[in-house]
Amino acid sequence: MSDPIAFLQALIRAQREGEAAVQRLVADAARDLGCRIETVTYRPADVAMVGEFAAQRAMAAGERTSVLATLDGNATGRSVIFFAHPDGEPVAGTDAWQRDPFGGVVDGGRIHGWGVADDLSGVAMMVEGLRTLLEQGRRPAGKVILASTPSKRHARGVSALLHAGLKADAAVYCHPAESGEGMREIKAFCLGQLDFRITAEGKAPPTHEISHLAFAHQAESPADALAEVHSRLKALADQRAQSLHHPLLDKAVGRSSNLLISHIDLGAPGVHTRIAPLGVMEGSLSLLPGEDMARVQASVAEAVGGAARLEWISGISGAEVPPQSPLYGIVADAIVGITGQSPHVNPLHTASDIRNPIVQAGIPTVGLGPLGGDLTQNGLHDEWVDVEDYRRAVKVVAAIIAGWCGTA
Repeated sequence: MSDPIAFLQALIRAQREGEAAVQRLVADAARDLGCRIETVTYRPADVAMVGEFAAQRAMAAGERTSVLATLDGNATGRSVIFFAHPDGEPVAGTDAWQRDPFGGVVDGGRIHGWGVADDLSGVAMMVEGLRTLLEQGRRPAGKVILASTPSKRHARGVSALLHAGLKADAAVYCHPAESGEGMREIKAFCLGQLDFRITAEGKAPPTHEISHLAFAHQAESPADALAEVHSRLKALADQRAQSLHHPLLDKAVGRSSNLLISHIDLGAPGVHTRIAPLGVMEGSLSLLPGEDMARVQASVAEAVGGAARLEWISGISGAEVPPQSPLYGIVADAIVGITGQSPHVNPLHTASDIRNPIVQAGIPTVGLGPLGGDLTQNGLHDEWVDVEDYRRAVKVVAAIIAGWCGTA
């Protein structure tokens, strides 16, 4: 039997050369398993938007490439798509790492590497899961599709495949859990979100004095406008929290809708006596699965009013798969069979890629992955995935294929 750690280490080492090198390894490995390989090149900005939007500058520029590996069944079983993203954060700050970021170092039960938890281990677990099943002498009765497809910075790889006609009876997003739960949880629920920028203009007082302090009452400060807008947005968020309820969210955090203001920019640091010409406030508002995005946008625009300019950066819909669904049942049984533990749904994921097949193609989708941490995207270093939980994830993928697709 092959060692699934070796393939993950190979992907980590390939990261040094970039995404294309990772994708070549994925294609070669899947081809060796008997899969039919297709490479799909696309431009993120050309992919049709369904249940989402993004400003042009928020999208990844240039062409991107997905690797699609298909193992045809005998048409007696259900089909499934496993997908994960090979792209990671732009390489920077590697001098802070205590281990070689491209060495695939195993230390203290963890495998370390650039992008290993986001999302090379997801790519590896779907390939190695299929390999495990085949090495057991079992061939899927239904079609199995492995999609290694870019996702970071609105790369929209899985969306491009879906809009190009990719179909299946179910999908599984392979990605390490970022909640510290690892294989004890299933991603079957995700919030949507609206990202916005609000700009207010200031008006200097009628003076040529360097200091505006004595004339401040004759000026219009963007701080005042943004404070008023923030107050109205907070009132809107509180009203939504009182009227919107989802049992999973209410149980987990006591609230099912939220507003987060993440950034405010006013003037220049250290300049205390001049009215700022502009004030900028940025933030996000969460959406429940099934909410009408346009209606929520209209309520935000009404709250902002005419005292400031509202700009939408991006928006995505929420999505969920109920625990009583056939897919959830198969995945939960696979996890119990391998780990001995009953999984649960963590409802606190926002913007998970499980939403894409659900919202854009009506394909039920859940996500799962091994325990990982110290993600580079969070400004940390020595990103890692737990070795034993990764091995369990590979076995769970094999069990999902057998349970969902059947075996010939």
